[in-house]
Amino acid sequence: MTIRSGGKPRDQARRMKPGTYDGADLPTWRATDGRGGPGPGQPLRDPRRGRGLPGVLKFIAFAGILAVVVVVAALTALRPVVRAAVVGWAWDNPSSFNLPFVADFIREDLKNQGVLDAPAGTDATEVVFGVAVGETPATLAPRLQDEGFVLSERAFLFTAIEEDLEDNLQAGEFILRRDMTPAEVVTALVDARVIVTKVEVTFREGLRLEQMTAKLQTVASGVDAQAFYDLVKSPTPELLAEHPWLATAGLPPGASLEGFLYPARYTLVTSATGGPVEVTTAEALVRMMLKKFHDAVGDARLAVPPERGLTFYQVLALASIVEREAILDDERPIIAGVYQNRLVGLGEANEILNADPTVLYAVDTMKLRELPFEEWQNYFFWSVPEGSLKDIAVSEDLIGYQTYQVRGLIPGPICTPTVTSIDAALAPATEDGYLYFLAIPDGDGAHVFTKTLEEHNAKRREYGYD
Repeated sequence: MTIRSGGKPRDQARRMKPGTYDGADLPTWRATDGRGGPGPGQPLRDPRRGRGLPGVLKFIAFAGILAVVVVVAALTALRPVVRAAVVGWAWDNPSSFNLPFVADFIREDLKNQGVLDAPAGTDATEVVFGVAVGETPATLAPRLQDEGFVLSERAFLFTAIEEDLEDNLQAGEFILRRDMTPAEVVTALVDARVIVTKVEVTFREGLRLEQMTAKLQTVASGVDAQAFYDLVKSPTPELLAEHPWLATAGLPPGASLEGFLYPARYTLVTSATGGPVEVTTAEALVRMMLKKFHDAVGDARLAVPPERGLTFYQVLALASIVEREAILDDERPIIAGVYQNRLVGLGEANEILNADPTVLYAVDTMKLRELPFEEWQNYFFWSVPEGSLKDIAVSEDLIGYQTYQVRGLIPGPICTPTVTSIDAALAPATEDGYLYFLAIPDGDGAHVFTKTLEEHNAKRREYGYD
């Protein structure tokens, strides 16, 4: 209490009557007028109101939205850092590409580098790209980049994984271009497969051009048999220019390439799908055969010594006769010597070759002219006609091959000889002076050689020819 000037104490506040505010909550709000009470016209509010279940849910929703906003804001600011970390980890763990957010990060990273959808270049040339057995997208990626088909190994690998290339990849050859995007490369490695067929064709020794042509008619090689025949019969200036050694060999102007088509096995390639596959054409086959001939014969044989008295082309013609007559290699020089002795008019030879194969060549040529081209494959070559060979008449252009009626060497080869027969013709065994030979029946290809017609006829009787 306060005592002023000695007066009696002021009246104290009256005590509340029991029950006036007993148990009541004291207000905790602040008045809007700043004095601790409600503002003018504002009712008193119970502070416990609004704190029920609806209020709690509102708070949780607000907190969730705020968290998302914070995370998004954080990722927006830190996204490059997060992306780099995820991408680096993902390439070490490719199985993680199945996670959508990981794939999104990788895709974004590759797009930022400008390699995901970009072509490797501008070259639209179609190229054959080979996939070996057991190869996978991972093994192909460095090759594709090194050879200029993709800008980035990772761009190719990511696209390959998304497109399930590994499950669809097969060994083979495929057509690609260097202006393709990674997605186009992946598609081409499935859909642009080249269907290549390889056929092995063997031309044995002693075949004439028409026999080789007939052989081509019987195989599905893609080589045009007619084009092959025409090119060999009349080689183009371009083909001759590509093989200058033919001029060195003494090939006469306008002559065919008969005799220069080397006997060997050749792989003929054809493609059902087209494209840049190097298929075997008639011209390509002729080139292969000429190359094999030159590789086997060599320049040394082409340069025939002057003392031989023949050009290589003439040696080849003689060798072709030897090829059709000889069976045993050790007899080839002796048979070549017989014909050489006849050519020079040794003894009673009078420069007449009397070579059966040359007459058969002329006869076959005339018959083939009357036979449709597509039926050559059914023709039986080198068959001996009835009657005496010396009496057979041949056309004027073939008279040089009727060696029972004309003197001298034949105009050109009648088949392709082996190198062994060529060597025999280059160095014939003439020292024994043989002028005749006769096949020994059941002699496994052996012949008997004689120097005079009388000896020859005696051997004919001995072996049952007469």
